[in-house]
Amino acid sequence: MARNLGPSCRLCRREGIKLMLKATRCETAKCAMEKQTRNKPPGVHSWRKGRASEYGIRLREKQKVKRYYGILERQFRSCFKQAERKPGNTGEALLCLLERRLDNVIYKMRFALSRSQARQIIAQGHVKVNNHKVDIASYIVRAGDKITLKAGEKTLKMVKASLELDPNAPLQDWLHVDPAVPEGTVVSLPNRDHVQIPVEEQLIVEFCSK
Repeated sequence: MARNLGPSCRLCRREGIKLMLKATRCETAKCAMEKQTRNKPPGVHSWRKGRASEYGIRLREKQKVKRYYGILERQFRSCFKQAERKPGNTGEALLCLLERRLDNVIYKMRFALSRSQARQIIAQGHVKVNNHKVDIASYIVRAGDKITLKAGEKTLKMVKASLELDPNAPLQDWLHVDPAVPEGTVVSLPNRDHVQIPVEEQLIVEFCSK
C-alpha cells in the first residue's frame, strides 16, 4: 500500500490549512497550524513571499486535495479520468468520487480518527461492504451500500473509542451509522456541499486538462 511517509504537519503548513491528518491532535493547541512560529510554509526560506504564478496556484489546489484525502498522484489521475467521463461539472464529479472512497467513508462514519487509520483498518481486512470483505481503500461506495466491521477486540476497541470521542458530532446526511453494532449505510451519494475542504475545483480541472 503506497503512502506518504513524511511529516504530516509539514503538509498542512505547505497548504496553509488544517488537513486533519493527525486526528484529534489537529484540534488542540499542539497543532502546528496553531503555533504562530510554525503556521507558515516549511523550509529555511519560508519567510520569502514571492508572487505565485497561475501554474503554481493551480498546482497548490491539486496538491491540497491530494493531501487532504491522502492519495498519491497515480490514484488522483485515475479519479480525474473517471470524473471526466461523467456528465456535468468535472470538478464536482472529481470531489464527489473522492468523497465516496471507502477510506473516506469509514472516517466520516467516525469508525476511525483519521483517513490513514481508516486505511489501516481496511488493509487488515476488517471491513465488509454488503457482507463481502473489501481490503481496498480506494473502493468507491454506492448508494445503499451497507458497511460493517468484523474485527478483533483491539480494533473494535479502537473503533468504539473513535465513536465515543464526540458522540454528539453531526453526521453528514448521506451517511447513517448504528454505533451499537457498529455498522453504517450509504443513504445517498454525496454532493459538492458535503466536501469540507475549501477548494476551487475548476483550477484543478484546468491544471489536469493540460
